[in-house]
Amino acid sequence: MNATQGHPVMDTTEVLEQYPIMLVDDEKGVRTVLGLLLRDAGYTVHAVASGEEALQLFAEKSYPIVITDIRMPGMSGIDLLRHLKALSSDVEVILISGHADLDVAIQGLQLAASDFITKPINDDMLFIALKRAIERLDMRAKLKAYTANLERLVEEKTAQLVEVERQLAARQAVDGFAFGLKAISSLMTGDQQAFNELPCFIAVHNRFMEIVAVNELYRERLGNLVGHPSWEPYASAAEGGFLPVERAIREGRGARSEHVVRGKDGTEIPVLVHTAPILNNDGEVELVLELSVDERESRRLREELRVTRERFRQLFNESPCHIAVISKDYTLLEANKNYRKTFGFGAGKKCHELFAGSSAPCEECPIQTTLTTGQNKKFEKVVLDREGKPINMLVWTAPLLDTSGKPHEVIEMALDITELRQLQDRLVSLGLLMGSTAHGIKGMLTALDGTVYRIGSGIAKGDAARTQDSLKDLRQTVTRLRKLVLDILYFTKERALELSTIDPAELVRSIALTVADKARDADVVLTPRADGNLGKLEADYAILHSAMVNLVENAVDACQADAKPNHEVRIEVRGEADSLIFCIRDNGIGMSDSVRAKLFTLFFSSKGSGGTGIGLYIARQIITQHGGRIEVESSLGEGSCFTVILPRVQSRF
Repeated sequence: MNATQGHPVMDTTEVLEQYPIMLVDDEKGVRTVLGLLLRDAGYTVHAVASGEEALQLFAEKSYPIVITDIRMPGMSGIDLLRHLKALSSDVEVILISGHADLDVAIQGLQLAASDFITKPINDDMLFIALKRAIERLDMRAKLKAYTANLERLVEEKTAQLVEVERQLAARQAVDGFAFGLKAISSLMTGDQQAFNELPCFIAVHNRFMEIVAVNELYRERLGNLVGHPSWEPYASAAEGGFLPVERAIREGRGARSEHVVRGKDGTEIPVLVHTAPILNNDGEVELVLELSVDERESRRLREELRVTRERFRQLFNESPCHIAVISKDYTLLEANKNYRKTFGFGAGKKCHELFAGSSAPCEECPIQTTLTTGQNKKFEKVVLDREGKPINMLVWTAPLLDTSGKPHEVIEMALDITELRQLQDRLVSLGLLMGSTAHGIKGMLTALDGTVYRIGSGIAKGDAARTQDSLKDLRQTVTRLRKLVLDILYFTKERALELSTIDPAELVRSIALTVADKARDADVVLTPRADGNLGKLEADYAILHSAMVNLVENAVDACQADAKPNHEVRIEVRGEADSLIFCIRDNGIGMSDSVRAKLFTLFFSSKGSGGTGIGLYIARQIITQHGGRIEVESSLGEGSCFTVILPRVQSRF
C-alpha cells in the first residue's frame, strides 16, 4: 500500500466514530496493516478473518460500512455482500479485488456494492471511497430526518389550526345562544356565573347606549365600566360611524365585526365582536348582548402556522432532491422546483407520464406498494427528463396519512445519481479495456517477435525475398499496434476539438492515400470521388482523419474476408447547404442485422482475434463530438455503406 500522508479524512474524530468499519480479509497481514491505516485516520475498525464471522458480528451490531476482500476461503466477498444487503439495505460495502477479479467486482457493483478498489490498495482511493460511503449514509439520514420533521410539523400545526377553528365555531355559536336570553336582569344574580366562565369579554348594553353589566373577565381586563357609555371601551370610531351595539339597536339584528378595544392599562386589544339584540314583549330592542373575543392568540397561531408553512414550502422547493406528492390514481398533485425543472409539471398529469415517459403505470409501481402497505419504499430507476434524456435516480416513497391513519397520498423523493453511475461505468469500461487490450497487445508483440526472428533469419541466409516479406509484416503489425494505442488514448482521455478549415476533397484524397498500401495488399480497388464544388468544412483534422481511415480500413477488411472476386471500396463526398455527406461503400462480406445492431458497441468485433472492438466505437465518438452522425446500410454477402453526415460549421454552444 501507498504512504498514508495526505490521504483525505473527515473533519473531526467524532464524525468518524459515528461510522465504525468492519474489515473482512482472510490475510492477517492485510487486516493488520489496513486496520492500522484506518485507525490512524480516526476510524473505529473491527477486523475479522471470514465472511461467516462477519455475518455473526453484523447480526450483533449493525455496521454502517464494511470493507471486504472478494477472494476468501469459504464464503466469498460477493456472497457476504448478498447476505449483508438482505440484513440491511443501507449498509455500504466496499469490495477489494485483484486484477483477475474484475468480472466479480462488476457483479458486486450490480448487487449495490458501494465501490471497489483493486490491489495493491491505493490509500487515496480507499479514503475517497470511504468519504463517498459516509456522504451517502449522511444523505439518507438527513432525508429521513427531513421527512420525520415535516410530518411532525404538519401534525402540530394541523392540531393548532383545528383548535383555532374550534374557537371560531364557538364564537359563532354564541350568536344563537344570545337569542335565547329573555331576561337580562338575572345576570346580576347567580345566573351570571355561566358568563364569568366564558373566555371572552361579555357586556350588556341598554337601548340608551349605556353599559349595564359586564362579566368578570371584562372587568379584569377592560375595567368595571358599568354605567359608562357603550363606545368608551373602543380605541377608535367604528367603520361607517356605527359601533356594534348601535348597529344592533338600529337594525334589530345581531352582527359580527372586528374592532380594537382599550384595556384598563391602555393596551390596545384586537377583538372579534358579536352582538345579539334582546327584544321586549313589544318586539323592540331592549338590551344588546355584546361578546368580544381577544384575537391576539388566534392571530399569533395563524402567523405561526403561516411561517411554518412558508418554511415547509422553502424546504420543499430548495431541497436538492426531486420531490413530488402523488395521489392514489398517480396524479401529480405538487412538485418542487427541481422536479418541475427536470420533468415539467402539468395539471392532471400522471407521474409515469412525466417521470418515465409512459402512458401506463410502471411495473411493480413503488407508489402502489407504499399505498397498499403504508411502508417506505426505496429503489433505483432510469427515468427520462422532459427532453428525453435518461437519468439514474435513487427514489424513496413515503405514505401521507389521512385523519384515520390510512395512506391516501404518497410523497416521492428522487436523487440524481447519474454522475455516480457514469463514473462506475467508466471504471468498469476502463477495466474491460485493460483486459481486452492486454490480450490484443500480447498477440501483436508475439507477432513482432516472430517477424523480427524471420528478418534476422532472412538476413543471415541472404534470402532477400524472405527479408522483404518479413519487413512488410513488420510494418503492418506496427501500424495495427499504433492504431490500437491511439484508440486507447482517445478513449481514456477527453480532449477539446482543435478546429481548422478543411478542404473535403483533399481530406478524401489523404484518406485514400493512407489506406492505399493496405488496399493494394488485399487486392481491393480503392476509388476516391469528390463531387462538384464542395466548399469548406470546419473540423479537427487529425482525429476526423483517423475516424474516416478507420471506417475505410474496415471496408477493406470486409472485402478481404469475402470469397468472391473483384472487390472495390469507394470513398465519396458530396455537399449540401449546411452539411457534408461522406459515403464509404464496399462490395465485401456484408453484415447481418444482429451484427449491425451491435456494430458501435465497445469491445464488439466481428473479426475475431483480428479486431479489438474499439475502432468503430471511437470513430462514432469522434463523429458525434463533431455534431455529426453515422448511418449504416448492409446486406449479408453484398457489402455495406457507411454514411457520415457532418455539419459544415461547429456549434459554439
